[in-house]
Amino acid sequence: MENQIGFVLKVFLFSALISFLIKYTGPNLSISATATNALIIILLPTIVLGSVLLYKKLNDNSAH
Repeated sequence: MENQIGFVLKVFLFSALISFLIKYTGPNLSISATATNALIIILLPTIVLGSVLLYKKLNDNSAH
């Protein structure tokens, strides 16, 4: 139970930090509103996470 509370607290704090950064530093970034930038912003997290999970799976399989 204590481990779950710690995990939820970490997720909450990380989310609050990201929210703070988006709110206060986001408007200072000069990113033009183009279709290419929108696709990059939408697809990049999925591609990064997929790459990390694929890398992890390939390393786990080679260890056996």
